[in-house]
Amino acid sequence: MNSTAIFSEQEINHLLTQFNSSEIKNKNSVELSAANIASYIDHTLLKPEASMDEIKILCEEALQFNFASVCVNSSNTEFCFDLLKGSNVKVCTVIGFPLGSTLSSVKVFEAEEAIKAGAEEIDMVINSGKLKEQEDEYELHEIQDIVLVAKKYNSIVKVILETCLLTDEEKVRACLLCKKAKADFVKTSTGFSKGGATLHDVALMKFVVGDSLKVKASGGIRSLEDAKAMIAAGADRLGTSSGVKIMQGISSNSNY
Repeated sequence: MNSTAIFSEQEINHLLTQFNSSEIKNKNSVELSAANIASYIDHTLLKPEASMDEIKILCEEALQFNFASVCVNSSNTEFCFDLLKGSNVKVCTVIGFPLGSTLSSVKVFEAEEAIKAGAEEIDMVINSGKLKEQEDEYELHEIQDIVLVAKKYNSIVKVILETCLLTDEEKVRACLLCKKAKADFVKTSTGFSKGGATLHDVALMKFVVGDSLKVKASGGIRSLEDAKAMIAAGADRLGTSSGVKIMQGISSNSNY
């Protein structure tokens, strides 16, 4: 084990044992209408070729359906803020996206610049390689530094774990680090790797963070049924580019 590991294998395995023996996994059902679910949705457009016309439509749709936020790349933050100011729809920006492998100092700078441009929510990608090497101190300090910047401006931080790249043990470790760093959310996925949100991962993450943090499910949520299932598993927020189709009761073929 790397000398910077904060959480022991015994602690992590104990949590996994508790989770696997519990009856919490996917036992709940939710009776929510599409209108109720709108408040869970981060209406997302992160493809690199997105035009300003598409970003404008994204904001108009978010206003129409009263989604929680629009989630965009940082270069589009100010444009969205100007379109949405005075409304209840927040601007969410991704940081270190999609790989999470940039320098921590660059992520902190990017986060602060995005917040200054109008971002009220920051979705940052952790460094999966550092996590796998059990460099807990590195990851903890990275998350803490971004949380400190965000709190200075009353913004919230969601930490993207990219769960499809991690073992269950690593997911638990990442969630514990996010709790210790006092982030606001843990989030499953970028939507740009080899997999998105699963009910198992959402339930596991919620079990580990409890009431301390919220959980955002993202990647592959394409229908009202998908949305309800993720909420039942423990999701407090849904990242999806299929928000309009979800509201209309239509299934999408989008990967995000």
